[in-house]
Amino acid sequence: MTAPVPATPSQTMPERSARVLPGIPLLIFGIALLIGAAVLLWLAVHQHGSAALAWAGAILILAALFTLRGLTPVAPGRAHVVQLFGQYRGTVRTPGLQWVNPFTNRIAVSTRVRNLESALAKVNDADGNPIEIAAVVVWQVQDTAHATYAVDDYTHFVAIQAETAVRHIASSYPYDSRGTDLLSLRDNAEEITERLAAELSERVKTAGVHVIETRLTRLSYAPEIAQAMLRQQQASAVVAARQRIVEGAVGMVRMALQRLDEEDVVELDEERKAAMVSNLLVVLCSEQATQQVVNAGSLYQ
Repeated sequence: MTAPVPATPSQTMPERSARVLPGIPLLIFGIALLIGAAVLLWLAVHQHGSAALAWAGAILILAALFTLRGLTPVAPGRAHVVQLFGQYRGTVRTPGLQWVNPFTNRIAVSTRVRNLESALAKVNDADGNPIEIAAVVVWQVQDTAHATYAVDDYTHFVAIQAETAVRHIASSYPYDSRGTDLLSLRDNAEEITERLAAELSERVKTAGVHVIETRLTRLSYAPEIAQAMLRQQQASAVVAARQRIVEGAVGMVRMALQRLDEEDVVELDEERKAAMVSNLLVVLCSEQATQQVVNAGSLYQ
């Protein structure tokens, strides 16, 4: 069961590679331009203010600044969204020193794997019982264009959607199955986390985020009903244990009567069989040790 996710507008700018040039050669070229500009300015000063050399030096300085401004260092685990006059021009993902159009604006986006632990939320489960639940989400930016342009702040967007998905999953299933075949938060953790991951993936898809894994880190009854639910669980455990004991005792009594009859050890009428069954069940099902009573008379005294 997943929550209905509102339809989002189709994205017209999926991620694509930006046009880049190797940065090292252009770095050397920019440094060479600066050296040339320095030489020309020095000559202009020492040759009684030659205007032509001064203008040439100024042009070389502008060309060097133009070249060096286009250098973009790209670290591993980071990408740079290239934007020119408000338009998306591509994404640079190749690590190293790259060169792009100097007039563009480069927006850094982390593509590393991130952990997000949702805040501890108090929610009513499917049975109406208040519970406390929290989860950890492992996610990564997959489409840098959507992460930059589709939402305002993709990290805040993922945090809000994670809390929403956790609350919806918690309210869709009971805390405990109580012996039924229904999915429950406590008894079917693997299935619940898979459904949580599927719902969260659908919610954050518009932001270009890929959900790698989700896990519940906290799951318990709220403090106001924790003691009452603990007593209920203890009572259920006691009932289940007594049921197993009775089933085992009945089997042992049946086997004892069958062996006595097959081996012709003693012949018992129905009344004595009932008395024997009663005594054996008391001995086998009693929580305290029973005392033996030796009958010194006959079987009927």
